[in-house]
Amino acid sequence: VELFVEDQHKMTFTTPWGTFAYRRMPFGLINARAMFQRAMDLSFRDLMGK
Repeated sequence: VELFVEDQHKMTFTTPWGTFAYRRMPFGLINARAMFQRAMDLSFRDLMGK
């Protein structure tokens, strides 16, 4: 699940090797699974219930 560009700064972290920002939602965040499931539901909505 891609993050909006304007929200990527919220997912930035710094290490001794540099500063990094996620471009996609990492699993391990509390709502990552729900967001992934929502994306799958939207992607396959035409096939669900068949």
